Amino acid sequence: MKFSALLAALVVMLLSTPSLAQRQGEPGRFDFYVLTLSWSPSYCEAEYEKGRRRSNEQCNSERAYAFVVHGLWPQYERGFPQNCQTPAPYIPEALIQSMLPLMPARGLIIHEWRTHGTCSGLEPRHYFDAIRQARNRIVIPERFGRVDDYTMVSPAEVEDAFIAANQQLKPDMISVTCDNRRLHEVRICMTRDYEFRSCPEVERRSCRTPRVVMPPVRGG
Repeated sequence: MKFSALLAALVVMLLSTPSLAQRQGEPGRFDFYVLTLSWSPSYCEAEYEKGRRRSNEQCNSERAYAFVVHGLWPQYERGFPQNCQTPAPYIPEALIQSMLPLMPARGLIIHEWRTHGTCSGLEPRHYFDAIRQARNRIVIPERFGRVDDYTMVSPAEVEDAFIAANQQLKPDMISVTCDNRRLHEVRICMTRDYEFRSCPEVERRSCRTPRVVMPPVRGG
């Protein structure tokens, strides 16, 4: 093939290949999931301080919520997509109701679908089934099943407890986050088949505060 013809073929190939920017936000195109578990008492305490607790069904419930599912987030090796379909496909009310035991607020379920679920490439029913499967993969350490008083912990202590309770989970597969003084979330990286996997960028965003508080579980 002559050089000019080879060059022309190369130009056509480059023009027809989506750029990285074009691939960002394409439903179903991502590298792995992050399952995010929120310490509900910390969230509710923060909501109360903002004056929003009264309108929040999660925080007004009589059920004793400890770790709850915040979301299942598609991730790139570096960065992550969001809001991949606008408007987002409709979630049937029966599906929302079925998810409340895991994600105890209707607004949370809808928000997570719009922001993260639309990037999964899955229909709502299959996305929320993926959340169930990912959550079923995790054993919550017994000591965090219920906390009855304000408890000081180190992020490393929480991470170690999850690693001890979950075979094959390693330090570079989990991240513990916090606000200025409270434990916030535990984030666990998984393949599309819900196997644990490393995620250096997620792990680097771990809480660096030496000690944080876990507010107590209310209700129940």
